[in-house]
Amino acid sequence: MIRADLTLVPNLAADPDDGVPAPSRRRGGASRTSAKAPERQAAQPPAAPSWARASGRAGQGDPLFAAGAGLALLDAFLRADPPAAGALRSRLALQSAAASAKILRLNVDEGALRDLRFAVGDALGPAANLLRLWRDLAGRPPGLDPGRISDAVARLDLAVDPNGLAASLKARAGEGDPVSAAAKAAALVFSTFPDAPAAEAEVLALWVFDLAIAIRLRWARPLPMIATRILDPSLRSDRGGRPRPGEPAWEKHAAGAIALAAASALDLAAHLSRRAGTLLAVAPKLRSKPAAKIVDLMLSQDCVSPADAARQAPMTGRAARRLFDRLVALGAAREFSGRPTFRLYGL
Repeated sequence: MIRADLTLVPNLAADPDDGVPAPSRRRGGASRTSAKAPERQAAQPPAAPSWARASGRAGQGDPLFAAGAGLALLDAFLRADPPAAGALRSRLALQSAAASAKILRLNVDEGALRDLRFAVGDALGPAANLLRLWRDLAGRPPGLDPGRISDAVARLDLAVDPNGLAASLKARAGEGDPVSAAAKAAALVFSTFPDAPAAEAEVLALWVFDLAIAIRLRWARPLPMIATRILDPSLRSDRGGRPRPGEPAWEKHAAGAIALAAASALDLAAHLSRRAGTLLAVAPKLRSKPAAKIVDLMLSQDCVSPADAARQAPMTGRAARRLFDRLVALGAAREFSGRPTFRLYGL
């Protein structure tokens, strides 16, 4: 059943800058993230209906209604507190960074961005800043505070008064349904930088769009989504081209992008939930004491390096590599890099 209040009722959130409480957790007893907790279940999200997927495209149905349907299904899934919610956010942050790199015309893909996350001792470049921008969005409760906006602006090498922009965004993000309000907030951000490079301003606008959606839906953490589909060719009209925030076709384009992004996020959530189910099923077989921490890391991140896992578990690097190799053999983990050394593992 579609929850119409998510997209059609403007007073879902009384204040767009309200704090967002974390999902309820069990109190007392063993931790839910323990490797010895086989009762932990990886629930499957519902699939986006075919009409909602089609309606996100140019000239096919109402993209705002399709966006509402997808966001309602995502909202129901997230409120069930699925074990792999952190991995979902982290994977979407990686995809958003890769899409943003295309907007900025940076020659990096998801694999290169994964490596940049674990780079040590190197000065941050534009690509690494993009990854941090989106990971920060996914890793913190949503809010339009000046400090957060200042950090985001700095990562894109832009300059603005964060206090003034934050105040304007708080007012704009509370107007109308969540998707339209987010589109208006993004347009406001884009218009704030008339003399700045349009690509950097657009990436910041997309970042604010996802933040505004999370605030209005009162999610514990944002899902980076719109950037993953904003470049989709199916959204372009017969005239071609892509509207930028604030242009006449922007709000409809943004609604179509978030409709497609929500459907893709549900597909990814289903995939990660299946992988998480396998991991949780084999977790009791992992006899090493740090195994619970490794399971937690895999459920919360896009990928983990053995060296990073060894530091956090703690355990030796060799023991971490052996544990990951066993998880791969059991079908509970994947290796992403394809390299014989400096390998990366995840769901």
